[in-house]
Amino acid sequence: MNEYIQSVEEILSETKSSADGLSSAEAAKRLEEHGPNKLKEAEKPTLFQRFLAQLKDPMLIILMVAAAVSAVTSFFEGEGMADVFIILIVVLLNAILGVYQESKAEAAIEALQSMTAATSKVLRDGKQVLLHSDELVPGDVVVLEAGDAVPADGRLLESASLKIEEAALTGESVPVNKITKALGLVDGKEVPLGDRKNMCYMGSTVVYGRGRAVITRTGMDTEMGKIAGALAAAQDEQTPLQKKLDQLGNTLSKLVLGICVFIFVFNLISAGRFDLDTVLSTFMVAVSLAVAAIPEGLATVVTVVLSIGVTNMSKRNAVIRKLTAVETLGCAQVICSDKTGTLTQNKMTVVEHTGDDEKALATAMALCSDAKLNDAGEAEGEPTEAALVAYAASLGLPKSQLEAAEPRVDEAPFDSGRKMMSTIHKTADGFVQYTKGAPDEILRRCTSYLENGKVLPMTDEKRAAVLAENKALADRALRVLAASRRMWKERPASNDPAYLEQDLCFIGLTGMIDPVRPEVKAAIEECRSAGIRPVMITGDHKDTAVAIATELGIISSPDQAITGAALDDISDEELSKTIQNYGVYARVQPEHKVRIVTAWKKAGCVTAMTGDGVNDAPSIKSADIGIGMGITGTDVTKNVADMVLADDNFATIVNAVDEGRRIYDNIRKAIQFLLASNMSEVLGVFFATLMGFTLLQPVHLLFINLITDCFPALALGMEKAEPDVMSRPPRKASDGIFAGGLGVDIAYQGILITIITLVSYIIGHCMEVGYFEMPKGVSPDGMTMAFLTMSMCEIVHSFNMRSQRKSVFTLHSHNLVLWGAMLGSLALTTIVLEVPFIANAFGFTPVDLPEYLIALLLAVLVLPIVEVVKACQRAFTKRHANA
Repeated sequence: MNEYIQSVEEILSETKSSADGLSSAEAAKRLEEHGPNKLKEAEKPTLFQRFLAQLKDPMLIILMVAAAVSAVTSFFEGEGMADVFIILIVVLLNAILGVYQESKAEAAIEALQSMTAATSKVLRDGKQVLLHSDELVPGDVVVLEAGDAVPADGRLLESASLKIEEAALTGESVPVNKITKALGLVDGKEVPLGDRKNMCYMGSTVVYGRGRAVITRTGMDTEMGKIAGALAAAQDEQTPLQKKLDQLGNTLSKLVLGICVFIFVFNLISAGRFDLDTVLSTFMVAVSLAVAAIPEGLATVVTVVLSIGVTNMSKRNAVIRKLTAVETLGCAQVICSDKTGTLTQNKMTVVEHTGDDEKALATAMALCSDAKLNDAGEAEGEPTEAALVAYAASLGLPKSQLEAAEPRVDEAPFDSGRKMMSTIHKTADGFVQYTKGAPDEILRRCTSYLENGKVLPMTDEKRAAVLAENKALADRALRVLAASRRMWKERPASNDPAYLEQDLCFIGLTGMIDPVRPEVKAAIEECRSAGIRPVMITGDHKDTAVAIATELGIISSPDQAITGAALDDISDEELSKTIQNYGVYARVQPEHKVRIVTAWKKAGCVTAMTGDGVNDAPSIKSADIGIGMGITGTDVTKNVADMVLADDNFATIVNAVDEGRRIYDNIRKAIQFLLASNMSEVLGVFFATLMGFTLLQPVHLLFINLITDCFPALALGMEKAEPDVMSRPPRKASDGIFAGGLGVDIAYQGILITIITLVSYIIGHCMEVGYFEMPKGVSPDGMTMAFLTMSMCEIVHSFNMRSQRKSVFTLHSHNLVLWGAMLGSLALTTIVLEVPFIANAFGFTPVDLPEYLIALLLAVLVLPIVEVVKACQRAFTKRHANA
């Protein structure tokens, strides 16, 4: 049906709805019939497809080729195929683990997506409620306001200066002025999509005014649904850290393949034979090196740690929409925050007023607002307007009675540029216009004032007195609004603000307070100790902003505050040079926010910016970390934000920085552990080959990588934040993975584990033959002890990784997951060594108690040695700092 050619009455009849919307029962019935209001998503790979994708890893392919070659050789030579089965089992386990971890990460991300799902204001059972947009059905009546994303296709029932940007559908960037009257066909043909001014469509955005619409099409039936295929072709996002790790993996792969070829050729030449057995055994040694070198679980571990960490952040009311924000949070140097609702409680209460006719003032304030009283007598709506409606109700002027006496017939919605709004009401004597807004802007348009029930001409003395009253209220950190009115004999011919908002009669001022959130002051102090500069940006009066900022410790002097008007007089170059001088920006407009963010970024600071209104979207998008408000924020700001605050609380931002630093620290710990472990395996196999003996077989290295490396790395990702994590300065955004001496630590720790493992092998060989002799070929006892030592050495070493520089014995927290990984690995390693048929399959010989204890003792040595090195590093750093 062509909804745009039907009248409002006809479309309501067609959809079997009403201006008050549907009942909950009818909506549930229609949801069952039409399905959720969501676009078709790209098909996810099946479990089997995911499993096959895991087997595409180049290193696993090499292993399977090696297993196949070994199987063919064993079959023709009549030997057992235990090695083949073990390799295939380990490859299978590795693939299963990869699928499990991938599914876990995906589940965490889906949970986050459900938390950031779009919501809509809907009329159900005659009342306005907030619902997830996918619950909408044809016939629902939705309320649209500036900043809202249109949730489905609909026919407009009401439009108050409503403008909708439809570039996503029409390509036209200029917002469309919306109307409610029916349209006719053009020469018998359909009206083009961009000209259907009485319709609204999924994927568009309300940029001005407000309105109501009845939903006509949902989900795949919408205009956006027709191009859902293109929308569903989304690609997985990688963080900069993950990209660096991919580059590292590619570099390692090339390096390892080069070393493998060298070892393969070197061994063949050394053997002097080129028969099948020699080629196969040499090939298996090269494969061992490849298996040892590549940290197969690195990318997966990082993804899982990130996803679990982000889920934890969501539990602390910080919903991360882009994984890149997790890394950037650790670099944040400046947090630019709105005042209202973020630093304060967003629960405004009128506590002062000026003007001798309080009831006239309260009437004007209540009627010139969109807030209402609910059935419980509580004010609902934008906090400032709700406070005004509650103020009028406290004087015996409930808004419902005021509206019954003076119903609204037109309006000029609030605009941040004008800093005011106006409403037109029908009265018994004609029409009255109420205009409320910033006192200085209202006063500028007033030519008279109300006193003792009389309208008197505005004088300079009266104007100065009002401004003095305004300053006195603002100095007490009160938010001050002015109210005025204008009488009309006939309904105004236009609702253009320029036409309405002149020749006003000043009524009075209201002063309201929004108390500071009790937890914010401590969060500000934590910011400063973490090297982060908190900055307040507000549209409020400068005096109000200074009072709040001083109370919170954001600034120490009024000289550190600047107004939007003063910013207009400063060039971008000058602002970039002086930006560090200011901690408060008052009376700013949305376009000022972009300048402020740009100036801080030009000063070399990684900057976070909060916002809630549709006009805040450009500054949020231009910031290094864009932060949207989950409660008061519009859909537009949430969609462009990197992070959404579920509670609109500044303290949550600081908690997110804390958590972000913890996550990044833990990822670096996992990287250090995995690379040091794999380096020890590479060096061990390499030097053992050069010295003429086999340290470990490929299956042994696979077991170590799967059990001894992967699980402790994941456990390190669960490590609690170190006590000083918020006492350090922010890390530099340019810092690479190996910054802060991480590369040196990986190198010496990898060499250390290599030496310990080689020593264990030599001791095992000597205990086997009964005297000292450098091993040659394969020594079963040496290999068994080397396997035990390397396995447990890496497990013990994971405890060193709980802190890069601090002693593990000074950490007051405990990582029970890491203890579980250690005990589980010890148990599994012991089973592999002691259960006869498993030990035989792995090529191990039974070890007696002395050999077992020596191998474990050697493994434990890594802990005190690294502790000594850490102590030396701390002493060097301290001496260097004092120099």
